[in-house]
Amino acid sequence: MRGALYLLEREGYVRERRNGSKAKMFVAPLTKEDAGELYSMIGRIEGLAGRRAAQLPRAVRKNLAGKLTDINLKLDKIACEQGCDGPAIFDLDHEFHRLLVDAGLGPRLKMMHRAVEPQAERYWRLYASSIMHQLHVSVAEHEEIVAVLLKGDPNQLDRALCVNWENGCTRLAAVIDRFGERGSW
Repeated sequence: MRGALYLLEREGYVRERRNGSKAKMFVAPLTKEDAGELYSMIGRIEGLAGRRAAQLPRAVRKNLAGKLTDINLKLDKIACEQGCDGPAIFDLDHEFHRLLVDAGLGPRLKMMHRAVEPQAERYWRLYASSIMHQLHVSVAEHEEIVAVLLKGDPNQLDRALCVNWENGCTRLAAVIDRFGERGSW
C-alpha cells in the first residue's frame, strides 16, 4: 500500500500533508499551474512527434493525414450539432493525437508521453463539459495540423501541435477561473 501511495505521489496524483509526526495523503487538487505544466509538457513531446512525422515519406504523411481528417470530421460534426458527448469527443481527440504520437515518437518519448498524458487527462475529463461550446476552435487547430503535416514542414508542425495544447490550456484556465480549482475546496 505504501509503495502504491508513493508511486501516486511521485506521479502527482496525491500529496502528503504532515501534521507533526503524522502524515495524511490526499488527492492532489487540479490547479491552473499544474495544468499549464502538464499541457506544456505534452505539447512539447507531441511537437517532437510532429517534427518526425513531417519528415516521413509523402505517401505515409498523406495516409496519416487522411486518418486524422476522418477523426476531425467526426469532431466537427459533434461541434456543428452542438452535441455534448464528452466521452466521444475525448476519445476522438485522444485518437487524433495518438496517431501523431505513434507516427513520430520513438520508444523513450512514447514512454514519457504515456507517463504525463493520464495526469492531463484528469483535467480534460473533469472540465470538458464546460468547454464543449469551443470544440470548433480545436477542430480548426486540428485542420491546421493536418495541412502542415501534408506540407511536410517540421518546424510548423511542431509549432501547430504546441499551439493546440497551449490554446487548450488557455480554454481550460478560463473554466478553472470560472468554477474554481477542483480539489481545493
